Amino acid sequence: MPRVVSVWLRDWPVTRLRRAGGVPDDGLPLAFATAGSGGLRLTALDPAARALGLAPGEPLGRVRARVGVPLRVMPDDPEADADALARLCAWAQRYTPRLAPFGPAEGCHGLHLDVTGACHLHGGEAGLLADLARRLAAAGIPARLALADSPGAGFALARHGSEDAIHISPGAAAAALAPLPVEALRCAPANVIALKRLGLKRVGALIGAPRAPLARRFGLDLIHRLDQALGDRPEPLADLAEPARYGARRGFLDPILHQEAVVAAASALMARIAPALEADGLGARLVRLTLHRVDGVMRALDLALSRPSRCPDALAALLRLRLDRLGPGLDAGFGFESVGLDVVAAERMPDRQPDLGAAGSPGDDVADLADRLRQRLGRSLVRLIPRASHLPERADRLAPWSPGAPEAGLWAAAPLPPRPLVLLARSEPAEDVLALVPDGPPRRFRWRARRYLVAHAEGPERIGPEWWRADAEDLPERDYYVIECEAGRRLWLYRSGPHAPGQPAAWFVHGLFA
Repeated sequence: MPRVVSVWLRDWPVTRLRRAGGVPDDGLPLAFATAGSGGLRLTALDPAARALGLAPGEPLGRVRARVGVPLRVMPDDPEADADALARLCAWAQRYTPRLAPFGPAEGCHGLHLDVTGACHLHGGEAGLLADLARRLAAAGIPARLALADSPGAGFALARHGSEDAIHISPGAAAAALAPLPVEALRCAPANVIALKRLGLKRVGALIGAPRAPLARRFGLDLIHRLDQALGDRPEPLADLAEPARYGARRGFLDPILHQEAVVAAASALMARIAPALEADGLGARLVRLTLHRVDGVMRALDLALSRPSRCPDALAALLRLRLDRLGPGLDAGFGFESVGLDVVAAERMPDRQPDLGAAGSPGDDVADLADRLRQRLGRSLVRLIPRASHLPERADRLAPWSPGAPEAGLWAAAPLPPRPLVLLARSEPAEDVLALVPDGPPRRFRWRARRYLVAHAEGPERIGPEWWRADAEDLPERDYYVIECEAGRRLWLYRSGPHAPGQPAAWFVHGLFA
């Protein structure tokens, strides 16, 4: 059975700021606020502010009018909170490598540790829980802990339980959860309000209730959350992402708004990262640019490179094309206050000494062109790989383009007549076909509700079925003609099967020439 320790960090922003030394030691109550409905609202409080009767969610203006003592208010900084929590998660890996921070439904201020099979290394479950609580207290991090069968049960007990450290035996989650409020299930706020209106205020009232009426009234979200808390539905942890090994950040006193400022900042960050890449003999293949707006919104842009690179100018050129394509979609708002650049993927990049006066290799030029097209068009490039087949629809296949990839599938064959520039995904029937000679080319036909008169025809080119395939008997021979219409359009038509007296031949349009 899984065993999970949930750690709820009450008022984590206050703890983070005090540990960083960002609050003067003047004894003033401390509160955090952020923009909400009706203006600024409190988000976190220190013990002194809670002693005044304040609570998260209250409007700041009403609080200032009610409280008769000075109150220090700091702006909410979710990014700094997340960074500090990530460092705490890295520290907590001493207990288990499988851990993850709380998600949005849990308030984001806390972490889960999957300690299944790891408790014996710390003197059992009670020993691990006590050691974790002792170390957090010694570091000045107020926390409430719960060890249960699932992340849902652990969060509910740590967040809404009555003790600072709760140890639930395997299989005893239902009894421990019964007296907790329904908010502990992490379900949607609208469902919490509706449940309380119906008198279902405790989790115990839902555990034994029939599931079908609950699902019809409140949706499957409530059922899923209840099952996760009881351990009846698996809830795997999203492992904490390993920080990028090569990265750089830059903040701005005055937020930047324009595209060129973003490009210049990214180029400067790449110049800072390049020496570390060069020292390890690596080049970036995928970089991620993160832009943080002053209102807390983050925008991330991924730039994939066809070959390893650590050139700031090359990155700036690609980013400029990407931003040109986005245009107003970048949405700088009131400006970006910080920019980050991380190398998500890197590859070996051996040093090369080109001849003096010699241009780069043709492969480099093709790779650069592919990168520019990818950023300009916004999609990955593909190429056609030949295959051993005379049938047009089987003669090649699409494959992702990559520099230096061998032309797999090439085969020796006699030169073929010209092929159309556009090959239709499915050949389309041509109707009302008139041919002067039964086995000859058509003189007129109708295709896509339009009538064509033939001025010139070349062919036929006979393509037979591939006898070694299982479906060869279902594919009749085809006689292909290159048709030039009186309007100047050139099409690729074929007659399916030999001409049979008394039966009209079936004609199809398969491609279009330039």
